[in-house]
Amino acid sequence: MVFVLTVVNLLFRIYYFMMFAYILMSWVPNLQGSPIGQLLSRFVEPIFVPFRKIIPPIGMIDLSPIVAFFALYFAQIGANQLIIMLFGGK
Repeated sequence: MVFVLTVVNLLFRIYYFMMFAYILMSWVPNLQGSPIGQLLSRFVEPIFVPFRKIIPPIGMIDLSPIVAFFALYFAQIGANQLIIMLFGGK
């Protein structure tokens, strides 16, 4: 069970870093158009789009990544609890 939790948490951490890198790339002109930016966009944009529909950008500030970080955090907690329930308690 510990191995499964470790792997799941590692995958979530990688996704957090991908989201953070994508957000930083938006501050540098033409960096999101690079091959790495396009690759990150394929992975990260699907989680941002639903939140952008609910929370439109305020001027030049897009708040959807903040909400996406919170949603991903709660999904991580739920996944951890589900794994604990499926494989037995600690």
